[in-house]
Amino acid sequence: MRVLPHPLLTLLLVLVWLVLTSFSLGQLILGALVGVIAGRAYAALTPDRIRLRRPDLILRLALIVAADIARSNIAVARLILTGGRHGQRHSGFVPIPLDLREPNALAILAIIVTATPGTAWLDYEPDSGELLLHVFDLVDEAAWVDLVKNRYEALLLEIFQ
Repeated sequence: MRVLPHPLLTLLLVLVWLVLTSFSLGQLILGALVGVIAGRAYAALTPDRIRLRRPDLILRLALIVAADIARSNIAVARLILTGGRHGQRHSGFVPIPLDLREPNALAILAIIVTATPGTAWLDYEPDSGELLLHVFDLVDEAAWVDLVKNRYEALLLEIFQ
């Protein structure tokens, strides 16, 4: 880790310190110390830089997600308004083994799943890479595994890893 990971932030903090206190050598040293410590603390809190391997696929993923959200809105509204397939609707939990390990890609997958009506990201086990998905109208568990892995995860793997 660099001594001054955010030199501009450190400089601004020293200047603010000097404006709020009286200017003296002791206050300058104390302000510099506060600036360096705060800059390093801020660096520890900020996430790593996102590295995109295939940014050209982001638009494709966004269009797929938008279409899936629209389609899911219609399907969930139909299930709620008509009572489903004559009372045959049942929800369930689907464990999905993921190959995705990049934290930013996992966060985007969580947003996609949660933004899609009828599904919810319940749990993720980092050691095994297993996602626990809740589905409002579960008909075919294998179809959901295939959908998440081949429709979303595959693109996210190409984009991020």
